[in-house]
Amino acid sequence: MQIGEVIRKYRKKKNMTQEEIAKRLGVTTPAVNKWEKGVTQPDIMLLAPIARLLDITLDTLLSFQNELTEEEISSIIKEIDRKFDNESYENVFQYAQKIIQQYPNCEQLIWQLAVILYVRCMTDQSVNIEVYEKQILEWYERALESKNEKIRRNSAGSLFGYYRRKEMYDKAEEYLSFYPEDSMEKKQMQALIYSETNRKEKAYKSYEEILFSNYQMLNIVLHRLYMLSMQDENIEQARKYIEKESSLARLFEMGRHQEISCKLDLAVAEKNVEETISIAKGMFDSIEQICGYVHSFLYSHIEFKEVDGTFLAKYREGLLKLFSDEETYGYMAGNEEWETWIDQLTR
Repeated sequence: MQIGEVIRKYRKKKNMTQEEIAKRLGVTTPAVNKWEKGVTQPDIMLLAPIARLLDITLDTLLSFQNELTEEEISSIIKEIDRKFDNESYENVFQYAQKIIQQYPNCEQLIWQLAVILYVRCMTDQSVNIEVYEKQILEWYERALESKNEKIRRNSAGSLFGYYRRKEMYDKAEEYLSFYPEDSMEKKQMQALIYSETNRKEKAYKSYEEILFSNYQMLNIVLHRLYMLSMQDENIEQARKYIEKESSLARLFEMGRHQEISCKLDLAVAEKNVEETISIAKGMFDSIEQICGYVHSFLYSHIEFKEVDGTFLAKYREGLLKLFSDEETYGYMAGNEEWETWIDQLTR
């Protein structure tokens, strides 16, 4: 914001006229008018008196803040968009340059301006992109030095996209280092590079790992939603979440055991004898499929550790101990089918 714009903004906030400002500062009204229009600037000896008169600091008067609020950044971006509708690309580009010169340390603003200028440059066939892209890349690189991790990642993503479109894949991959190792976004970008550089086996494996990780994340979210519903005693809603959890396991080919086991908690909570028997038997019958995803084509490029017999035996023993717990499954007492089945398992 130019000094004249600052004067106009804070003069209006104080409900003062240009005449009042001029009188108090000992200058003419036309002089104040020229300041606000940007035709001339106040004498350096008047800066402190102007700041005191408007109840602002010299930093504010001179727009020396390093950071802008989100609202201020949004306002600037909207102004840029408006200018694109009415002015040439060159004029808007120069306007953006002046703004960046005013706020050289506001990396969020620099990155957003670079993005909008690059997108407009790419989509406007009348613009020679080679004239502007060097400067835009410099702005991306400047934002990359931000102390704010989100801004660094956004800038890295923009640079990744630029060099990928140029098919400079080695350069594009360098910017993946700005993402955490376990970042899903990083994995997707890396998989994209693999697929576009004919490293198909690595691409398959990366995408399958993303698929598997997404299942785990979604499964956790659905189960926590189920638990919230149970806390609210909303059984009907809880049942819907459990059905979704089961369907999710089926969709991602986790195996029959995963499809069934998620329903056990609700059956116990409702003390539903028939459901408990059906689910418990199903879980025992599908113990061998506890890691059914190992044999799914969806994850055929991932090397999973084979589940050994020792683990399955311990898991079976743990299930039997669970179902024999009278405190949890006391409501099953007296059911002949249940008691006969438990007795058979313990022999």
